[in-house]
This record gives sequence, structure tokens and C-alpha cells, in this order.
Amino acid sequence: MIGLHTERTVPALLARGTAALEAAGIQPARAEAEWLLAGLLGVDRVALYLDPARHLATPIVTRYLELIERRAAHEPLQHLLGWEEFHGLRLAVSSDVLVPRPETEGLVTWALEVLADRREPVVLDLGTGSGAIACAIARAVPRAEVLAVELSGGALAVASRNVRALGLTDRVRLLAGDLFAPLGSIAGSLDLVVANPPYLPSAVIPSLPPEVSRHEPRVALDGGPDGLAVIRRIVAGAPAVLRPGGMLLMEIGEEQAGPVASLMAAEGFSGIRARRDLNGVERYIGGRWAPSPVTFSGCASGAARREGC
Repeated sequence: MIGLHTERTVPALLARGTAALEAAGIQPARAEAEWLLAGLLGVDRVALYLDPARHLATPIVTRYLELIERRAAHEPLQHLLGWEEFHGLRLAVSSDVLVPRPETEGLVTWALEVLADRREPVVLDLGTGSGAIACAIARAVPRAEVLAVELSGGALAVASRNVRALGLTDRVRLLAGDLFAPLGSIAGSLDLVVANPPYLPSAVIPSLPPEVSRHEPRVALDGGPDGLAVIRRIVAGAPAVLRPGGMLLMEIGEEQAGPVASLMAAEGFSGIRARRDLNGVERYIGGRWAPSPVTFSGCASGAARREGC
């Protein structure tokens, strides 16, 4: 462990923590050192500088240096803090769930557009994890009922904690099981199926940053040899639960828009299109379920109709 023989003031501890994180290649080191100390003290980062001469108690110093050491070993900052911000919500996270990413907020934005003209929509969030998507939709659309399915018991416990903390227990129903299995008799009744499924090819995962490859649940990342194993199951199962005109929206990986669009077209989805994230990557794909001839157009580079291409 980093030595305890150090001055106990906030500036001295932050300097010590920052140096340790920089040595481990963690950036932004200063900001992360501040987050860890602020979280431990239960204050915001600005408050750290209000009383620079204050000496902290030994248990606080010890705990802080332990957190710095864990972060220097590439344990995710969000796991150490116990939360992450997503779509304006503070969500509990743990090693049982994928830390919600800013990119996934774009999927929620698209979902809210789809639901804007639905009176009392019923939404299914597949593989809810922390409950980020389900909670964001339920908070933004008070008239919506959201079903959130999760296979992992640990993840379901985190999602339940978030649903309760946000006061959404009357509108977000958590279901334990694999994809569509726990839904029962809801055939043809859903307005929207939304999912951020595992879409990374198995071979890619060992090369990811250690924060991801060593500390996040592989089941939430690994999409099989081509990254499409779970996506195929979602595309095949969604028509049975969507009402005519209902939508399927998914987050996908780079260069997957074309193959996923082809899968959706083969299942009878129409109006298939891909959207780009803030980095210009085709990150989301959606299509409408209707028992009618497929209308499917695209840019020259691929099958899906790309917005902004």
C-alpha cells in the first residue's frame, strides 16, 4: 500500500493520490484523485478546497490511500465511487453490471423520440444491467410502463436498487430471465423493444483496457465470434412481442450496421436505419415491425439507411 507517512491535509493527500495515479498511467489523474476523496468525505469536489489546513482522521486517510491503490490497479473509478451519471440520473453500479456509457444516452434519446406520440406505451428493455435505459425512459416518459429483463442475479439486484432509489417501482417491472423467456403472454403488445446487448467479438475482449476486460462482466460484453450472437436472438424474437408498428432499437458495434440491418430485414422489419454517435460511429440501429412488404433502403456503403451519410 502507498505509505501512511504523509501529511493529512486535503492538498497533501490529493498530491499524493495524483502522483500515484499518474505513475499508473491513469488520466485525468488529478480529477480522479479528487473524485475519490470527495466521495469518501461525502462532499463535492469544490468543497475539498474550502478548508486546506484541515487534517483528516487516520481512518479516512487509510481508506483514501486504499482507494487510490485500487484505482492505480485499474479498478474502474465508477466501481470505487459506487455510482455513475447517466441521462441526468445518478445510478448505483458495481462489478456485476456494465458501467453505463455516454454513448448509450444516444439510444435513450432515440427511444424517447419513438415514444413521443404514444399515449401509454409499453417498453421492453432487454439485458437491463444497472437499469440505466429502463430508468431513463421511465423517468422521461411518466405514462410509460417499462419491463426490464436481466439474466444475472447480481445485476438484477443493482437494477432493483436504482429503480427503488428513483421512485420508479410502480412503472419499471424487473423480470429475471434470458431475453424474452420471462415475458409470458404478452404477444404483440409492446410498443418498443430496446437493448444494449453484448456486441463485441470474443477475440477483441482481451485487448480492451483492463478497467473493462478485467473488471466488467464478460457476459455484458461478449457477443460471440462475430459479436452478433445475442443480436441475432433479439432480432428473431422481437416480432413475436411487438405490436404492428412497434419499434426495435439496439446499440451496436462499429461496422455492424450492415449485417444487423440484413438480419432485421430478413425478419420483416421495415424502415431500417442506423444512427451515428457523437464520434461519427454507426452506433444505433432501429426498425419498425409491420406485417407488410419490407421497405429497405440504404447508402451505397451498406444496407441500412444511415442518417447523415
